[in-house]
Amino acid sequence: MFSVVVNVLVGLVTSLIGGGFVWLWERGRRTGRLRRKADFFGLVPGETCFIVIGNKHNTRGLTTHKEIRAMIEVATLAGQLGCDVATESSDDFRGINDDRTEFCIGGPLGEANLRTGGHLAAHLPGVSILPYGQGPESMAFDVGGRRYPYRKNEVEYALVAKFRPPQASRPVMLVCGQSSLANQAAIHFLRRNYQQVADTLDAVDRYCLLIKISDIGTYGFQGASLEADVTAEAFTAP
Repeated sequence: MFSVVVNVLVGLVTSLIGGGFVWLWERGRRTGRLRRKADFFGLVPGETCFIVIGNKHNTRGLTTHKEIRAMIEVATLAGQLGCDVATESSDDFRGINDDRTEFCIGGPLGEANLRTGGHLAAHLPGVSILPYGQGPESMAFDVGGRRYPYRKNEVEYALVAKFRPPQASRPVMLVCGQSSLANQAAIHFLRRNYQQVADTLDAVDRYCLLIKISDIGTYGFQGASLEADVTAEAFTAP
């Protein structure tokens, strides 16, 4: 009888210890995963980040529905990492991001987000965006001399760059899509696949990625994939 009780107690203790180790391991794994995610996006749990809100193309004061969805993607990401979110208008906000991580969403064409144009000029000299027009190269990205055309609702691209202005202590996350759908697609893709993308990079403190959105008619914003790591080309003057 005594041996039976001992065996039961040993089994119970073993189960409790084993369960404790599993809980600790799961907690540690989750904590490590969240830390890597925060590092990739430049977020610090407990701090406030802000989103620079752009306009609809050639229409100041009006934000598209898809642009709002892109903002929700960022807000969801920040919430997962314990960060508060503030917003700033691209028409009015001036200055550096200082001690707040900045998410600047939208391209500069048609005065959609003038701050994006300033970021590109100041920090990504290897990137240019062709103007809107009727030809096949309308709104194409040129990165290091290679062009990525815009084919509306077929194949579109978004440029996602992370860098820290010299005067700031926190980075800027620039999301510059050829459309508002491309902006949403890029954030959604990286929020879900940051680890696989991070594993392909030399470092996560500064990078520039091209996200390709294809089969839009079938998959919408969820048809995104990593097209290329263009860090070297984007941050180098031609």
